[in-house]
Amino acid sequence: MNASVRLSASSLRAHRRRFAGTFLAVFLGVAFLAGTLVMGDTLRASFDSMFGDAAGGTDAVVRSADAITTPGESQGVRQPVAADLVRTVEKVPGVAAAVPSVQGAGQLVGANGEAIGGQGPPTLAGNWITDQELNPYRLAEGRAPRKSGEVVVNRGAAEKGGLTIGDTTTLRTPDPVRVTIVGLASFGGEDGMAQVTFTGMTMTDAQKYLTARPGEAATIQVRAGPGVTQRELVDRLTPVLPQDVEAITGQESAEENNEMISGRFLSVFTLFLLVFSGVALLVATFSIHNTFAIVVAQRTCENALLRALGASRRQVTGAALVEAGAVAVTASLAGLAGGIGIAAGLQALFPAIGFPFPEGDLVVTGLSMALPLAVGIVVCLGSALLPAVRAGRTAPLAALRETAVDTSGASRPRAIAGTALVALALACTLAGVLVTPSIWLAGTGAVLALVAFVVLGPVASSTAVRFLGGPLARFRGVTGALARRNALRSPKRTAATASALMIGVAVVSLFTVFGASLKATMDQTVSRSFAGDVAVSAPSFGAGGSGLSPRLAGAIQDLPEVDTAVGLGRGVAEVDGEGRALTVTDPAALARTFDLGTVDGSLRRLGTDGIAVTEKEADRQHLTTGAKAHLTFTDGTKETFTVRAVYGRSELAGDYVITRAAWAPHRTQDSDTLVAVTFADGVSTDAGTAAVEKAAAPYGNPEVQTRDAYAQSSAGGIDMMLTLVYALLALAVLIALLGIANTLTLAIHERTRELGLLRAVGQTRAQLRAMVRWESVLVAAFGTAGGLALGAFLGWVLVRASDGASDSAFAFAMPPAQLAVVALVGLAAGALAGLRPARRAARLDVLRAVAAE
Repeated sequence: MNASVRLSASSLRAHRRRFAGTFLAVFLGVAFLAGTLVMGDTLRASFDSMFGDAAGGTDAVVRSADAITTPGESQGVRQPVAADLVRTVEKVPGVAAAVPSVQGAGQLVGANGEAIGGQGPPTLAGNWITDQELNPYRLAEGRAPRKSGEVVVNRGAAEKGGLTIGDTTTLRTPDPVRVTIVGLASFGGEDGMAQVTFTGMTMTDAQKYLTARPGEAATIQVRAGPGVTQRELVDRLTPVLPQDVEAITGQESAEENNEMISGRFLSVFTLFLLVFSGVALLVATFSIHNTFAIVVAQRTCENALLRALGASRRQVTGAALVEAGAVAVTASLAGLAGGIGIAAGLQALFPAIGFPFPEGDLVVTGLSMALPLAVGIVVCLGSALLPAVRAGRTAPLAALRETAVDTSGASRPRAIAGTALVALALACTLAGVLVTPSIWLAGTGAVLALVAFVVLGPVASSTAVRFLGGPLARFRGVTGALARRNALRSPKRTAATASALMIGVAVVSLFTVFGASLKATMDQTVSRSFAGDVAVSAPSFGAGGSGLSPRLAGAIQDLPEVDTAVGLGRGVAEVDGEGRALTVTDPAALARTFDLGTVDGSLRRLGTDGIAVTEKEADRQHLTTGAKAHLTFTDGTKETFTVRAVYGRSELAGDYVITRAAWAPHRTQDSDTLVAVTFADGVSTDAGTAAVEKAAAPYGNPEVQTRDAYAQSSAGGIDMMLTLVYALLALAVLIALLGIANTLTLAIHERTRELGLLRAVGQTRAQLRAMVRWESVLVAAFGTAGGLALGAFLGWVLVRASDGASDSAFAFAMPPAQLAVVALVGLAAGALAGLRPARRAARLDVLRAVAAE
């Protein structure tokens, strides 16, 4: 083993440049992975600390015991508690103080007239608690609100909206309320909790605007007296509370709030980044394997000579693996340092793009360092294993030959195995998307398709390069013909080099196709379901936003330009024991503005005890017109509703519809998510839109859009997602380009004598550079074409699998313009990757090159 180590050390010293590309590939992959883990740990620790500090004075929280959670939501909806319950709580031994806390949705309007926040994180409003220990917010500037209309807002929201103390603005609750800012607050030492906004009001205003009935509160915050622990306090409170009310410790409440605001986001965000770290490392695997395969092929004579001198197969293999291990350890350790640098850079960058990264030192745990280090070493050693084994099998007689060139290519067993994998991949995929809808079966087929592309790469590369290089030979003459011949020289090498780029392009194409399909689905949904002329909405996705005032639809309906205006509100209830979202609206107006498909029964006769259900839900719950549905509301009330209509479509209308009169006794903070408007006969779009905008302005100036514009804005989050995806995948493409450049650089060393002879017979430096660049472009073209085909196929699989697994109908769309841009970027990247090898080839001394062995 010592001999293997010495051989590896001497080889590394003599050929440091050969492994520069491998070093960079491992370094970038490990750095991205380490940076993701460090950033996740830092964010998690920062939020834990922030919420812990903010809730440090609250020892117990009294709240409703039951919550109704609808599908797709992690946090349930709870009924309020009686605010006067605080008197009972205050009498419990060990209670030092107790205050009611009113909380609801409230969205501030900035100085520019645009709503602040609401793009995911919630916008909150509540009463300003004067007890400093029980208030999670701390007054940083100004004073607390003393009279109606005065508010305190968190400093981050004020800065984002260009608001200062003394400014008057609108607070959507969702009814518009004119408020004056008298103070700015911090949360746990920060300007706010992530992008959540908070507006603190007087107790009277909070109950007036945020609750359905006076005397209600969301929770009661409790502080313990000296010597009483949080658990002891909860144990003392529990016996005196009503049956439907519970007490939890302040720590448990802080953990729940942390999970609601940051936990789910952090989990998804970290997983998202880890997926792209995996893609980058997968791409790096191909580049590393290709580098070691070429190096082993170039050392055939050297390894054979070692065998002839007595070295065993194990020693030669060991020397190659020790060499790979040295590169792996060095690059991985450097990647750990790079990962910490990436996390530090993101910590500085996030506030600049509007996401307040909590202040504090980076949190570097043992796992966040050990995992990337282990992954980097395993990936590098695993990629070098087969070339190392191949090196150990070198026969001693090979020392009599010249330096070998890897000319392996398309073998019959490879073609048979690849064809079989393609057939199996198609069978699994088609079964998973057409026969028995299954995301797992379709995913298995997608993975098999990827493996099949890699296995068939050398088989397809010869045909593909001949086809792609045909025009090059015609238009670039001898230089183009030589470039094509060089790319054809080793089909396996060409395929392995192109595979790294193929995977990167495939993932880009996959997300491009899926994103375009989501947009097409949204457009199809709106076009098919929404029969109105304009939509009034408060743009937001996720939990953010305060919604629209329920009075807005009535104000618009009164316009002479409008035929029908219907607002869609949202409620929650348990339907036969399962949490479900309810659409609260005027059913008759809903039927005139939305296409609900075939309706069995009548939407006009729902009244206060009737409900309308989609066909899908009716089949699942075994309901028909005239059947009874048992609903339990958040206030604990249980009522029996009669199914008076079953309708076909539910994309925008939801699965359950009840009237506002039926919802009124159980409502909390009422709001609409959308107001759909149909113009009267003869009213132009411009005139009708202008009238609606004027009527909506006093209600917080919500956005008024045509049907097409509403469909586009509903899909606006998709463009944001794709931008992030492209930025992250740039790393994988960069690693693939390093692989192409490294392969060409090593190939130039392999062809030194050949290049010298070409120069000797009259090839100019410019022609030599062009030949190498075009070879790089051909390899990139092969990888890009394969990636586009694979990505489009996987995109189709993902769309069809989602269609089968979801209640909504997905539309498949192939965006030719975006895919053409991806193809051009791939080709340009290939030309870029060939620049450095081309320059190095042109600098070769002709005489030394001709004399090279």
